[in-house]
Amino acid sequence: MKAHDPTDSFAELGRIFAELGRIKLGETDLNGVLHQVADLARRTLPGADQVSITMIRDGEAYTAAHTSAATLMLDERQYERSGGPCLTAAHDTKTAAHDTKTAAPGPTTAAHDTTTTAPGTTTAPGPTTTAPGPTTVAVLDAANDDRWDGWPKLAAAAGFGSVLSVGLPIVEGMAGALNLYGERPHAFDDDAVTLAQTFVRYAAVALGNAHLYDSTVNLAQHMQAAMESRAVIEQAKGIIMGERRCSADEAFGILTKVSQDSNRKLRDVAAALVDRTQRAP
Repeated sequence: MKAHDPTDSFAELGRIFAELGRIKLGETDLNGVLHQVADLARRTLPGADQVSITMIRDGEAYTAAHTSAATLMLDERQYERSGGPCLTAAHDTKTAAHDTKTAAPGPTTAAHDTTTTAPGTTTAPGPTTTAPGPTTVAVLDAANDDRWDGWPKLAAAAGFGSVLSVGLPIVEGMAGALNLYGERPHAFDDDAVTLAQTFVRYAAVALGNAHLYDSTVNLAQHMQAAMESRAVIEQAKGIIMGERRCSADEAFGILTKVSQDSNRKLRDVAAALVDRTQRAP
């Protein structure tokens, strides 16, 4: 989606919300929802020619979804360098934009004075905000941006003139960022940034629900497995009690000793005994 008319924002939001609402958690898992969100962002957000989603779990960053091999490669270069717009957006809570020439403040931000970082190079830290909301990091002109050990120039060499990363809150202990790659410099104006931030807020709800659904399903599966294990162990205890005329505790002790001596799981030992007993003539 290249050109953007601000008057279309409400219509775009309506389409986005409708598609997010059509995601059926019972038909996919969290990874599936992440891929759907990335594809939806590429199709609906102004300036986004390609998209990726960075996730940070237990301190490890990885790309959970991407719409092109180039975005995956560029994301991974950031992880190798431990720096870049994706990682900054995922970790930080402020909005930061950068342009080696100028950076215009957005509608809800305040401009900062320009500073000189190297002889002959003037940089503008760009708009920042301390208001609650997704962290946003913009690379406005990748070919002329020297941050993160020159990572933006890698993006330019890969055919992307600008990058916009928006922090993606999901659940506690899991951080992320939606990364939009534009083919031309300055692909993301203030309206595009605002729409991307709004998109992220609603996408975060869908992803949070997907994570909760996955967690609930996994818990239910573990509980079911635990109940089945307990049932077969109780059956095995009953068999031992009948054969040896011993107590339940003594039967359990026998099972435990066999498990330890044979280096097998207690449930497997119990299941083997039950199966052998059932097959006996």
